[in-house]
Amino acid sequence: MLQTRKVQKQLRKPRNMTTRAQTRRKSKPIRKTTGRGGNYRSTKSGAGMTEKGVKAYRAANPGSKLKTAVTGKVKKGSQADKRRKSYCARSLGQLKRSSAETRNDPNSRIRQARRRWKC
Repeated sequence: MLQTRKVQKQLRKPRNMTTRAQTRRKSKPIRKTTGRGGNYRSTKSGAGMTEKGVKAYRAANPGSKLKTAVTGKVKKGSQADKRRKSYCARSLGQLKRSSAETRNDPNSRIRQARRRWKC
């Protein structure tokens, strides 16, 4: 059975359906770095989450193992050293995949976060 083009168009997509991009835009919360709900560090202070932000995230997501950045001196081979090494490897991949502008900007969020983690 052949259907007409008009019927085929109607079957493809209902008019009141939202697109994937519209859904994504609505669901993403805005990151705040200052004031009430400021759970992220500003770029100048090293990017990443604050201690308060990590606590808030863990309260909202029970069973989470999220931790703050490893910023101090650590013994070689310790658990903190392994976390740092792992983060540095992952963030290097993010840095490589970012735009040339971000890669070369010493004040970009990824660069500042890597500096804070001592990568």
